[in-house]
Amino acid sequence: MGIFKRLKTITSAEMNGLLDGIEDPIVMLNEYSREMEREILKGQQALARQIFVEKKQEALIAETRELAAKRARQARLAIGQGDDEMAKLAVQEKLTHEKQLKVYQEQLVAIKDQSKLLTEKLDQLKVTYNQIQQKKILLASRANVAQSMKQIQKVTVSFNTDDIARGVARAEEKILMMEAEAQAGYQFAAPLAQFEAACSRYVTEDELNLELEKLKKEKTSAL
Repeated sequence: MGIFKRLKTITSAEMNGLLDGIEDPIVMLNEYSREMEREILKGQQALARQIFVEKKQEALIAETRELAAKRARQARLAIGQGDDEMAKLAVQEKLTHEKQLKVYQEQLVAIKDQSKLLTEKLDQLKVTYNQIQQKKILLASRANVAQSMKQIQKVTVSFNTDDIARGVARAEEKILMMEAEAQAGYQFAAPLAQFEAACSRYVTEDELNLELEKLKKEKTSAL
């Protein structure tokens, strides 16, 4: 049927193949979903019209059957009254209605077959739509993961590891220099402190003579 002419393309092709070369696969997946929804709507409308035709045909069959029965009653009544001409006319119409009834019944069978086929196609379309929806969710998740990985890769690649390594090396050199300067300062300060200590313990000749004179005077005073 015409309303399902694009269904084959959607169902027979693998979704991953359809996404090749597409800049935004999520947008395309959403478009496929909308297209399927439009097809389902068309199918539902066609099925509604088909059911309407089926009901009309059933009503026509009932009406024709009633007319045939009515003409049969009229024919019997005419025969009972001895009116052969009226009976003949009633029988002719009865037979005509019965032939029409047969045609209408055959048409109804064909209409019902079409309704059944249309219902099956519509059910198939709904199943396909549900499958596409499920696949869309899976592919959307895969696309999001792939996009995230791509972003992570771009961030990782954007780092210049050589510059980082050189920067770390410079930092290490500065730290080593600071340690060397601290060590050199300590080594220079230690002898100086020892010298100052030695100087502080040194006694001059005047100090020595003065102390001796002081001790002599203390001894003389004691005598």
